[in-house]
Amino acid sequence: MRFHKAESAFFVFIFVILAAGLVTFHAYGQLQDIASDLDAASRVDKIVYLNKLLFVTGALLATALFFGTFFIYPLIRGQVREEGKLRAMTVSLSARSQTLEQAALTDGLTGMQNRRYFDDALREYLHEFRRIDRPVGLMILDLDHFKQVNDTHGHDVGDEVLRAVATCLRGMTRYHDVVARLGGEEFAVVTPNMDVELLARFAERIRKAIANLSILSGNVRLKVTTSVGLAVWDHKESAEDFYRRADRQLYEAKKQGRNRVCA
Repeated sequence: MRFHKAESAFFVFIFVILAAGLVTFHAYGQLQDIASDLDAASRVDKIVYLNKLLFVTGALLATALFFGTFFIYPLIRGQVREEGKLRAMTVSLSARSQTLEQAALTDGLTGMQNRRYFDDALREYLHEFRRIDRPVGLMILDLDHFKQVNDTHGHDVGDEVLRAVATCLRGMTRYHDVVARLGGEEFAVVTPNMDVELLARFAERIRKAIANLSILSGNVRLKVTTSVGLAVWDHKESAEDFYRRADRQLYEAKKQGRNRVCA
């Protein structure tokens, strides 16, 4: 097993300290012998030997101090700095990851949630509301004749229309509703705890609010309408089947003349 430099330095440091301790303990034994020795000549020899032991102890302690100060401490400081850099890097990467994740779930044009977020949230809502046996409503909205807006006034004006509709939807929905731009001119709203009647009234208010928008872009003032398809989950179908059922109602609203709600 290979040791890190700091670990090896620590073991050397401990060895030097232990050696100094053993020498000190031996010196203590010599002092006891001197105290009990009646022979003066022998006592002198032991005092000389004791002086050597004390010198060796001092040398070992000085070595330990030098080693700790000029080798172990720089290693520890280096590790602390590296750990600080790694921690800062981790925080930075975590923040960047969260930013990228948020960007991956957000529509860049409108700031709303995107299709990926909508798909995940719809499945999660259905999973949770199956357990408590409560309704989940879904509305799919599609702006009427939006291609004509882009063709006639340009995509910049079309983008202004999409942003205005997104602002309207955010302003009219509840905090726990999921509001997303699915792509192009299509939006979706997941409305928990709404039965068919409540959902239809809610969708009609949104349809009227969008129809009453007056979008000003330069010298151009635009009015837009939307068709809305509704469905209330039957507690059996999958998220994909639930979405397709609401989408079929949207198609029916378009077929019936647009600017209307179908459920």
